[in-house]
Amino acid sequence: MARRERVIRMSVEQPLWRALSGYRVLTMLYAVGLFAAEYDQFDRPGIAIAFYVVLFVWTLATLPRVQSAVACTKRFLAVDLAVALTGIVLTPVAADAHHIDSGGPTLPSIWTAGSVLAYAIKGGWRWAAFASTPVAVANLIERGSPARDTVHNVVLVWVASIAIGYVVEVARASERTLARALEIEATTRERERLARDIHDGVLQVLAMVQRRGAVLGGEAGELGRMAGEQEIALRTLVSGGLVPVSRVSLDAAEGAVVRAVDEEPDDVDDGPVDLRALLAPYAAAKVSFAEPGAPVPLPAPAAKELAAAVGAALDNVRRHAGADARAWILVEDEPGEVVVTVRDDGPGIPEGRLAQAEGEGRLGVALSIRGRLRDLGGSAELVSIPGQGTEVELKVPKTRGKAGTR
Repeated sequence: MARRERVIRMSVEQPLWRALSGYRVLTMLYAVGLFAAEYDQFDRPGIAIAFYVVLFVWTLATLPRVQSAVACTKRFLAVDLAVALTGIVLTPVAADAHHIDSGGPTLPSIWTAGSVLAYAIKGGWRWAAFASTPVAVANLIERGSPARDTVHNVVLVWVASIAIGYVVEVARASERTLARALEIEATTRERERLARDIHDGVLQVLAMVQRRGAVLGGEAGELGRMAGEQEIALRTLVSGGLVPVSRVSLDAAEGAVVRAVDEEPDDVDDGPVDLRALLAPYAAAKVSFAEPGAPVPLPAPAAKELAAAVGAALDNVRRHAGADARAWILVEDEPGEVVVTVRDDGPGIPEGRLAQAEGEGRLGVALSIRGRLRDLGGSAELVSIPGQGTEVELKVPKTRGKAGTR
């Protein structure tokens, strides 16, 4: 099977940057419109016109700067805030006394809030508080006294920018937590897949060598003892394993990054296969196979995983039910699912034995059977009565066959 690395990026900041870009353009046009409407209140309109030309050019030219946290550098933020502060301070120079005394808007008007919000999105609430302070001072200087409306506007900008900065910080922490959870899930699924493959091959060979060595004795017995030690070590490694740390993007605007490795089946383009053809080779002298008269189509990856689960169940029969135990495989093609039942006439499984085996790292039922069916969107139910054999019922939904494969 081919392996494909899937990169998942999560970012709550990117929509904020896009919104900020639109806000800057709209508030720039709004400030120019206010000036045009109140033109007669300006003693020196030339100063205001010169500022608005600068503001117009600066806003449009710096739109790429407010597209991401990386592009929005500290130098840009400082110059951007300086443009806003200059406009505030120039207001009493350009406007008449009536405009100032009546609480008229400053030259940049609410465009100033965009500069402060850029600080908030870039660096959080502390940067927002830092940028809000000089804006508050400039507004008080422009008005000449701490009037009620001026203090109200100052506090509003202060609180809003700090709140937005805090929300951005919380969102970043949430993204990192979610990325960690997703990567743990992806790593666990990959480890379970490897564990199934190892259990179906290497572990069973080591267990067989251990048993045969114990019977033969001598050097073969020593070889069997070593195989047993390696089996225990490998089971411990498979059932444990390490989880890599989650990735964080170098570009803060891209948010947290999760890298998950998926499998692409080599025959992904092939059509459905007949499940009967994959299960027929399991029929033997002591294994009876009952199948429908018509084909049982399933997507190739799902059919192979289901057949492997049946093989794992038969391996358990051979290992635990004894050499004389018989087994039966029954395939049922239901309208919405495929059901495969594996039953034997062995001694059954003592109560609590499966949990004990899983704790010892023996994951045949947990991974080779239930794990496979869970990945297919199906289920595996095991019923065992001591002295009456064991029955394993495997169900795979037809509608989830493709979606459930990885």
